[in-house]
Amino acid sequence: MKVSPEYRRFADPDSLAHALAETVTRQLRASLAQGRSASLVVPGGRTPVPFFRQLSQVPLQWDRVYITLTDERWVDVNDAASNERLLREHLLQDAAARAQLLGLRGAPATHNHAAEPTVGALQAWQRLSVIQRPFDAVILGMGEDGHFASLFPGDPASLGGLDMTQPPGCIAVHASAAPAQRVSLNLSALLQTQQLVLLVTGERKWQLLQHEQVETTSLHLPVHELLAQRHTPVTVYWCP
Repeated sequence: MKVSPEYRRFADPDSLAHALAETVTRQLRASLAQGRSASLVVPGGRTPVPFFRQLSQVPLQWDRVYITLTDERWVDVNDAASNERLLREHLLQDAAARAQLLGLRGAPATHNHAAEPTVGALQAWQRLSVIQRPFDAVILGMGEDGHFASLFPGDPASLGGLDMTQPPGCIAVHASAAPAQRVSLNLSALLQTQQLVLLVTGERKWQLLQHEQVETTSLHLPVHELLAQRHTPVTVYWCP
């Protein structure tokens, strides 16, 4: 039986960020209270930055929290386009500076020197094996083309990444926008979580979500597969 997404709507990005930080904090604290490490998987891009800044202020046993990314551009971790660099600048600050970041390209001291992302994707998934699954929380963003993580419409590798009969892992994909080469967790991996949130802002994306939730043709956008799957409930956090 399909479980419909839960929608939480907010007046502005700050109120959304505050509510999402509270939700994620509760989940992380619940896991830490059980005497084990906790884990958080987050997207890149500008939309989650207010959430990152809110969460970075929360007093928590951050040294027992693993943080990784839903996807990464195949660039140096110090490049302006790097999602890992974005996390270091906006999330791994203040209280959260002690968190254990597992970048998909590797921490600077153990940088992943694979020449291309196909090999790098395998290495990234091996690196994430230290995180106990299911993850505690996975936060996804969405583009106006209906992609999430780096699973894009029209990309053959992304189509395979949306196939839930495939085992959890990281895959190499090719985006239409630069930088084109990327690594992404596949849908099977992203669904292995206690808490799954789709973070969306703007009216155009809201309308796309409503369309994809009821779309019945076979030409689905990636986000349709996320909303239609029956494995893990999705909560959508949205603001204008």
